[in-house]
Amino acid sequence: MATIVNEQAYAEGQSELKGRVALVTGGTRGIGAAISRALAAHGATVAAGYGSNRERAEKLQTELSRDGIAMSIHQSDVGSAEECRRTIGEVIERHGRLDILVNNAGITADRTVLKMSDEDWHKVLAVNLSGAFFTAQAALAHMVERGSGRVVNISSIIGQTGNIGQVNYSASKSGLFGLTMSLAKEAAFALKRAGKLSPHGANITVNAVAPGFIETEMLESVPEKVLDGIRAQVPLDRLGRPEEVARVVRFLAADASSYITGQVWAVNGGMEM
Repeated sequence: MATIVNEQAYAEGQSELKGRVALVTGGTRGIGAAISRALAAHGATVAAGYGSNRERAEKLQTELSRDGIAMSIHQSDVGSAEECRRTIGEVIERHGRLDILVNNAGITADRTVLKMSDEDWHKVLAVNLSGAFFTAQAALAHMVERGSGRVVNISSIIGQTGNIGQVNYSASKSGLFGLTMSLAKEAAFALKRAGKLSPHGANITVNAVAPGFIETEMLESVPEKVLDGIRAQVPLDRLGRPEEVARVVRFLAADASSYITGQVWAVNGGMEM
């Protein structure tokens, strides 16, 4: 009997997002690609956003298609409000709905404060923070109309601790915390005002995930001695894996997580303790 229950639970887990459509910005590389794979593996139809590298986007699309998973790809400049709105409209037109939005797209332009240019500041804030706002704003209108949805913003431990040479990145990722909590309150308020806030429904939730140092191409240029120093600060004595971040996103995207909203989920091996 125990074996049957476990098999049933496994089967349900693989289809817990069946029928859902998810847009993952920056969803074709690193943490974003892991999130796209995780959501697709649990039944969601995934629309993955990318900036300029169409070849990489098509490669992921091909990889998933070999596993029988259909995924659409959408080129967009997340730093543009109009592009954010266009992409949301494009996904809804293509798939007929949007249930899950993961604001993962992010860039860096590292300089110390005294050497940071106006452009370094503005372009990082435009993509990492403003892009998340404009994309969520467009998605929220659709989600309120439908009465349900999930928004997950990918922040960073740097938004919690700060870091030398990353004042722009830190500010943008810290800003996502306030954005997340305010959007969570507004989503609930909008549903209630529309008479669609249900004690038994999935409703709309907005949460953030704050990864620590994760093994992605972003860290490939970091010298090994520096990485050793980072590992030494982590109680678990290692870097994180993209799949470990994706697992939390998938959990938050599920209907069963409908009582979790306005929260920041740290995935950093205990680094900020």
